[in-house]
Amino acid sequence: MSKPTYFTISETLEKFRRKEISPVEVVTAHLNRAMELQPKLNAFVHFDAESALARARKAEERFQKNESIGALEGIPLTMKSNMDVAGWPCTGGSLLRKDNVPVADAVCVMRMEAAGGILIGNTNTPEFMMSYESDNRLTGKTSNPWNLEYSAGGSSGGEAAAIASGSSMGGVGSDGGGSIRTPAHFSGICGFKPTPGRVASTGHFPPSTGAFAWLGVIGPMARTVADVRALFSVVQGGDDWDPLSAPIGLREISEQTLKGLRVGVLEVSELGRPTPETLSAMRRAVQLLADAGFRLEPMALQATAQAADLWWFYFGPVIGNLIRETVKGKESELSPALTEYLAVVAGEENPTFESFIKHGQERDALRSQILRKMHDTPILISPVSTEPAFKHGEGNFRAGQPHNCRETMRFCQWLNLAGFPGISLPFGHSPEGLPINLQLIGRPYEEELLLAVAERLEQARGPWQAPPI
Repeated sequence: MSKPTYFTISETLEKFRRKEISPVEVVTAHLNRAMELQPKLNAFVHFDAESALARARKAEERFQKNESIGALEGIPLTMKSNMDVAGWPCTGGSLLRKDNVPVADAVCVMRMEAAGGILIGNTNTPEFMMSYESDNRLTGKTSNPWNLEYSAGGSSGGEAAAIASGSSMGGVGSDGGGSIRTPAHFSGICGFKPTPGRVASTGHFPPSTGAFAWLGVIGPMARTVADVRALFSVVQGGDDWDPLSAPIGLREISEQTLKGLRVGVLEVSELGRPTPETLSAMRRAVQLLADAGFRLEPMALQATAQAADLWWFYFGPVIGNLIRETVKGKESELSPALTEYLAVVAGEENPTFESFIKHGQERDALRSQILRKMHDTPILISPVSTEPAFKHGEGNFRAGQPHNCRETMRFCQWLNLAGFPGISLPFGHSPEGLPINLQLIGRPYEEELLLAVAERLEQARGPWQAPPI
């Protein structure tokens, strides 16, 4: 890509060092692009051009003086609007939080800015992050940059649309049931869900504690795996305020480690029936991995389907009951999507102490089964979803209905229940021209290996394609 809004992080940094382009020029280009597309995409909740340009000028001075620079020096980035940025609205897509303005930054924000990253704004979500479409009564809906009639996904849909459209070079989303990987799939970028605790969740709404702690994680989003890896290297690491924090250092993956590595092709019919184009993308990816020297083998791992079923107990009845208590007396202010979710959950059996304990034991047993099965096969490949993006308003949680996300997103959801890392990367298009992503899955705390394999697959696939917008 010749436009600065489609440069990668590494080539942008190199151009800064060579004085071929300046941080001010790059940040200005991204702000202009974002504001130009805002009426069409509605990806952003808030812009902070003044602060971004001030930081860009300081970054430019550092490059001009050949001073020590950070890993993201001068790079324009965005943040999902359910993460605290001091002085910015952190609404979580809800009228009930319209006046919420944090006074301190989330840990991931502090780390990105300490590395020289420049936040230009934050991006749209569904209300309380409880939908696969980023639409709410406070800031409206975010459209897909490949086709404005379609959703950009949720809950990190604004982030995905901003990055895919060249309005941002990368950013951070969160994922409790595919909320990073699905918008990446809908918009044709890369989205990375780490192991719980690998990236500190401090400053995330809702707080990653209690029922949500194991399901929801923070992770990077960008157009290429290399850019995702660059962001992950900055935001990863432990934090004393995160109850699941895992202070694990970054690992280097050698060529010898990758040579002949086993990759399992996940074949579990209970996870859903993907479209023919998705299956075609899977076959192509499997062949490219085999050509790159990996050992591909089918893997029927039934525990993943059981984990997807169990995921709904936590994401549905458990979290639904917590939300119901939070919004009591304010139901008229809720978005249609959240109202529908709560109505669906109301028809489920209420969780009890006994059911919570029982399902926790079941979760641990399923996680153990999957870990044992992956002992000699540390990477899996699967679809992200059974279908590409749906049109605005069509996604739902109603059993048996078209675009019911409890059925179409099961390939994503089991990872959240089991606590495994996964990355979504573009690998084809539907007959309507919408992106189709595939998912690579790793073992817990082996993010570096997963990213190394993903980067090999991306290199074999060929260059990233920009949307037509």
